Amino acid sequence: MGILKVRKNKKFDYTPRYYKGDGNPYEIKHKFDEHRTTVGNNNGIKSKFINAINDYKTNENREANRRVIIIAAVLLFVFLLIIGFDLSIFFA
Repeated sequence: MGILKVRKNKKFDYTPRYYKGDGNPYEIKHKFDEHRTTVGNNNGIKSKFINAINDYKTNENREANRRVIIIAAVLLFVFLLIIGFDLSIFFA
């Protein structure tokens, strides 16, 4: 009969225009993943929570910690005002 010719698939060697050669150009990665301890292979919500608390405790910027606590307190106070909580129990 005849010899069947099997065509090979064409291979393309495509590199993006502005690719500098550092790793995979298509990898989706956050900006600060190298600095976070809560990103990675954490098993379960408990270990993620423990890592977040440890990261919060070892934070060098104390001013940012105070700011977070003040914002949380103000939001709690506004929430209590909205639901009509009687604040007179805190005062004599």
